[in-house]
This record gives sequence, structure tokens and C-alpha cells, in this order.
Amino acid sequence: MNLVLNNPANQVIDEEEIIVFPKRNFIEANTLNVDLEHLKNECTIPVFAKDNECTISHYEFINSTKEVVEDILNYNGILKPDIRVSHVIKGRTPNAIGKPAKELLEHEKTIYYERMAFVIEVPEISEIINGNKLNLTIGGVRSYNQENLFSKKSLEKFKVFVGFQNTVCTNLCISTDGLKDDLRVSSISELKAKVYELINSYKKKEHLIQLEKMNDLSLSETQFAHLVGKMKLYAHLGKEEKLQLFPLAVNDSQLNIVLRDYNIDPHFCKSENKSINIWKLYNLLTEANKSTYIDSNLERNVNAYGFINHLANSMENQSYNWFLH
Repeated sequence: MNLVLNNPANQVIDEEEIIVFPKRNFIEANTLNVDLEHLKNECTIPVFAKDNECTISHYEFINSTKEVVEDILNYNGILKPDIRVSHVIKGRTPNAIGKPAKELLEHEKTIYYERMAFVIEVPEISEIINGNKLNLTIGGVRSYNQENLFSKKSLEKFKVFVGFQNTVCTNLCISTDGLKDDLRVSSISELKAKVYELINSYKKKEHLIQLEKMNDLSLSETQFAHLVGKMKLYAHLGKEEKLQLFPLAVNDSQLNIVLRDYNIDPHFCKSENKSINIWKLYNLLTEANKSTYIDSNLERNVNAYGFINHLANSMENQSYNWFLH
């Protein structure tokens, strides 16, 4: 993949066409925003209990990924990771043993976060797709709940991705080949090597072509209602039936968000004739996905991409699709 920094001097932009949108979070669920310095200086690092070996910390994961991006791009600017955390694990210093929780002083408290997700946006590498500006984005997820911290040190699991972020809504656009959801490494150097490998193998051009094609196919209001009904029905099918169909990951509460936003979303709602193209539908799905917990967010994002392309292929080829017929 060739990642080339855009040269602003070669771009002519009409200032009247620039629309600034308020910043939104790339994931909601029950997450909090923190910065890199907080993770570095104010959080303890979990260890493997039986040998007291350190895990790779959230700070090391993010900073290592940032260094890889800067190296690949020969980037001289400042890349600021957007970090979201959840499931805080609280502790206390040894001198505070036996002290009531309400009497603990700040310096006697310790914390770390069980789950963390981050994105690093590179605004200099961008594309306009279906009227929306998409910026190249690299990021990852770490969930300590997926490690056996009560054992000896072993290979640690990470998830990393490369794709795009829609600046209109901060929705992530991740293709199947842009995600590695089961990286297992034993050191930071191994982790950096895997991130290098993912970025270099990412098929940026093919991904953008697929995203652009989504604007050309539409569903009428009746077809959209039928599709959502089938998506809701999918969850209640038998195991054997599901094996014959696309493995849909969206849940019922997220489908309710899609239905709501079909009517009211300022950017991706239905058109005047109540139809909706599948680019907008894709963004309604990725917006609803923001309610997913950190540890399954990326997989559901890729699932939405795969599902929309599954629908698009059937619509283009006029072939049978259970969700549409």
C-alpha cells in the first residue's frame, strides 16, 4: 500500500464548501476519554500473577503504534491519539490498607483500565467519498479480560486496524483486510512488527472503491422496512438456518437506533422520497455500533462492512438474498 501525504499547496479548496462539524466520539458505550500522559503516569500496569511479569501496558501499545505510523509516513507533525477506556480496576497503595474507601487520599488510590480503544487519525491522507471526507485512521483495542492474568506470562492478545474515519460523524470504516483481531505477541518489538505488516498489506484503493460504490444502490422505504424486519428475525432463527446466511452481528437495540436515525439523522437519514442508499445505511449501522463495548466494537464494525457489501453484491447481480427477499 502506498500511503502518500497530501500536499496542501496543490489543493484548491473553496472556503464556502468547507463545513465544520462538532467533534463526536468514535465509540460511546460506557467509555471515558483519557490522554496518553494519564495512561503513562497515573495508571498501574497489570502483571501475570504467577511470575510477576509485566503485561504490555496500554501506553506502550498506543505509543508503539504511533511510532510505526510516524515511521511509515515519515511524519513530522504531531499525531494525537484519541483514547477511550472502560471498566476501571481500582486499588490502593500498601500504606492505605484497612482505610475506609471514603477516606482514601488521591495519592493512595491506584487504577488501571481493563479495556482500551484508540484511534490515530492522519488528516493529511484523506479522500472524499460520497460527499464525505474520510481520513486515514490507524488504531487498536486491548482488553485485559481476555488475558489469563492469574497464570504465568504468555502471548498477549491485541487488535489493530487500519482504515478510514468519516469526519462527518467520526464513524470508523474498516474493511475485512484492515483488521487483525487476534494478534498474539510476547514483546513490544513483535507488536510493532505486526502493525507494520498490517499497514503495508492494507488494500487502500480497493477499500475506497467499495465504499464509493455504496452510493449507487438504494432501497425504497418498503425495501428498507423489509430488510430491518429480516435483520430482527435473524436473531431468532435456529442454528442450522443461521449457518446458511450471512453471520449478522448487529443486535436489536442497535437496529432500533438505525430505525430512529433513518428518520432523523442530519447526515444519513432517508431522502425526500423516503429511499435510502446503502452508503447512508452503512453509516447508520456504524453509528449504531458506537454503543458496542470496546472488546467487540471492531469486529462488529467489520461485520457491518461485510453485510453491506453482501447486500450490494446481491442487488448488483439481481441474485437471491434472504435479507432482501
